[in-house]
Amino acid sequence: AEIRRLVALFDENLYGDVIAPLLHERMKKRIVLRQPPDSRVLREAMKLAHEHLEYIDWLVDTRAWLAGSTMSLADLAAAAQISVADYLGGIDWKGHEQARGWYSVFKSRPSFRPLLTERMEVIQPPVHYAQVDA
Repeated sequence: AEIRRLVALFDENLYGDVIAPLLHERMKKRIVLRQPPDSRVLREAMKLAHEHLEYIDWLVDTRAWLAGSTMSLADLAAAAQISVADYLGGIDWKGHEQARGWYSVFKSRPSFRPLLTERMEVIQPPVHYAQVDA
């Protein structure tokens, strides 16, 4: 039940609060609509990303992995969403050492590394994106 709850949280709430606005403002507006991003929307998405990272900090503080003692679909769901937000520059890791450490461990897994080498044609990720220890 906990794994399903967290998967829903990350796939619905984190996506809706952070990922969808970032994709719309930083990708769709730039590439498709040829419009500048709305800085108010980006600030709100970053604020909500901070709140989600605080929750991940708490989860990692109280458990080995997000849903318990072993890696689960909850970790994969969170890492997938965070990867998109991080690529689009929507994550400020300051003050989120627990979440950053968890994500670094996840990024270092052989199955996740190929994702870090993928690039969009027009949008480049921050320098730290592909670094497994950052």
